[in-house]
Amino acid sequence: MKILMPQLGETVTEGTISAWHKQPGDEVEKDELLVDVETDKVATEIPAPLSGVLRQVLVAEGETVDVGTILAVIGDEDEVIETTTTPEPETTQNGVTSPVEGKRDSAPKGADGKLSPAVRRLISTHQLDISTITGTGRDGRIRKQDILAAIESRDNAAPVAVTESDGKLVPFDRIRKVTAEHMVQSKATSPHVLQAIDVRFHAVDGVRQTRREAWREQQGYSLSYLPFIARAVCRALPEFPRLNASVEGQALRLHDQINLAIAVDLGEAGLVAPVIHAADQLTVPELAGRINDLAERARSQQLRQDDVTGGTYTLSNPGPFGTLFTAPIINQPQVAILSVDAISKRAVVEEGPEGDAILVRPVGVLAQSFDHRAVDGAYSAAFLARVKQLIENEDWSREFEA
Repeated sequence: MKILMPQLGETVTEGTISAWHKQPGDEVEKDELLVDVETDKVATEIPAPLSGVLRQVLVAEGETVDVGTILAVIGDEDEVIETTTTPEPETTQNGVTSPVEGKRDSAPKGADGKLSPAVRRLISTHQLDISTITGTGRDGRIRKQDILAAIESRDNAAPVAVTESDGKLVPFDRIRKVTAEHMVQSKATSPHVLQAIDVRFHAVDGVRQTRREAWREQQGYSLSYLPFIARAVCRALPEFPRLNASVEGQALRLHDQINLAIAVDLGEAGLVAPVIHAADQLTVPELAGRINDLAERARSQQLRQDDVTGGTYTLSNPGPFGTLFTAPIINQPQVAILSVDAISKRAVVEEGPEGDAILVRPVGVLAQSFDHRAVDGAYSAAFLARVKQLIENEDWSREFEA
């Protein structure tokens, strides 16, 4: 049976072998730890999908290969093994396919051979002469790191005027390069439109203030605004199914389940958006617990494969840094993302039975970027208005009733 490089996230195209826990000839048991894999978004452990003998290891530790590449083969002790190291035409989320069949692919992998989509895109974007690039993969195959090395070599060779005021030049690391590629691809793919709305959080704040101390004492972390916003989004999305969707070719897939991705800042290490599956089935306290758990595991590099796949809508939360207004970039292939900016006290005008009154309320901006291929402005605006209505008028104390 072939063991493939899994796709650890919708936009992930490659992974790096960080450690093999078995060597060729070793016996392995089903579900026993086999190999550690890292991507720009997650580090995860891949278990053996069946019992047998590890017949071949085809990708060495430290090597980066495309999703779908055969990493190893597990079989019977006397089984004849034939394999190819090129990506399979179809892959599964757990990295396992049917028993090995077929012959070794003898097609060259260099300038005139097979190139992954990511490699082709980099060559085209940076206008590289492929004949000058030496592939370091098996059989001379050109890999993504070969292209990145060629770009870096070319840039370093270019004459640069340096003065004392230029400061320090800090090269992008691998995660920043991959993140940049994903962001550029998203902007090039989706016609982004931004809409924003002011939301008053006095109804939420009443519950937060009442439960603040008890919550922190019992749970060990603060009860923030984010789980309330997440709950309102999950309540509103079923009424606007074209926002809980993803683009597939020339069609829009409307998802039955709401899988809420929550962007987590990893500092200089980048950004990751782990997923709360079936988030619409959870209460505010449950959402708070899941958000806190995912954030902690993301920052300690303990996310699993399921934690970074299947998202249908994303929340970005720069608010703790005091931001006023953010235009987020859509998490492909989703069609919308909501930015939660800082919530602070403002003087607002409210109508009352005796006329207008100026009151102090906690107010924040919710800004949604949406894919104009999927919906129009009126549809997005109606969704934002519904989220606002829920946040401002819901009796949030009921969410905490056991």
